[in-house]
Amino acid sequence: MTTMAQETAAIATATATDVRRGELAAFLRSRRERITPEQVGLERGRRRRTPGLRREEVAQLAAVGVTWYTWLEQARDIHVSTQVLDSIARALLLDRSEREHLFALSGAVDPSPGGECTAVTPALGLMLEQLEPFPACVQNARLDILAYNRTYGRLLCDLDAVPLEDRNCLWLSLTHGEWRAGMADPDETIRAMAAKFRASMAEHLAEPPWKALLKRFQDASPEFREVWARHEVLRPGDRVKVFRQAQVGTLRVTGTNLWIGPGTGPKLHVYTPADDETRERLERLQALVLAEA
Repeated sequence: MTTMAQETAAIATATATDVRRGELAAFLRSRRERITPEQVGLERGRRRRTPGLRREEVAQLAAVGVTWYTWLEQARDIHVSTQVLDSIARALLLDRSEREHLFALSGAVDPSPGGECTAVTPALGLMLEQLEPFPACVQNARLDILAYNRTYGRLLCDLDAVPLEDRNCLWLSLTHGEWRAGMADPDETIRAMAAKFRASMAEHLAEPPWKALLKRFQDASPEFREVWARHEVLRPGDRVKVFRQAQVGTLRVTGTNLWIGPGTGPKLHVYTPADDETRERLERLQALVLAEA
């Protein structure tokens, strides 16, 4: 026979579990609603009523069943594996604190503690601003431009005028005439970026955002299809690049990557002047940008 104390403890445990499941459901909904389709390589479409992503889109990105994910957001009593939680965390672009919160609410141990995705913090945004006049941006492994300072925003084109879904270095090099015209050697640059993209994609071959972006490159550019067929790979490195900036002239800069996430996570990419003439021209570019503000 069960005692009154045992029954009371069982009820308390059940209530705590229900509360935790409800909190998890609300947390997942809030994270899903803040992400735009463009951030994860999906088309927005004309009939989108849901703020952020749809449930089926999160399920697709995380490679889980739509019904199963819907039950999770409905606070149903279902078992969640750590592998699935990891996939959901990546699909929802959770930063480190959010990822820890997800696993805590699920009562699970994170298999990759310290992992996070591509959130750009206010502190990182301030750092970008302080780096001016040096052009700087935050990129993810897919070469998406997640954030940038004002001089980077005018380095090769008016980046503010480019739709969010098109702010990808390789995509702009393939399709944007002004961006491409600013590169001293566009053919070699595209070849190098395609090789870096392939090297990074090796760890994400089955993930929908990577496959969707690769298909977009291939559909848009015969040049990319030819380069991609070579199966070249290249890891990021620091080297001198030459740009033809439309307002201030030729710039010789050294590109430096500072990794701000684990593995193939996001990086802070900074261009520093390779000579005094370039430094002076970057300062002029900054002055022009400030004059437009």
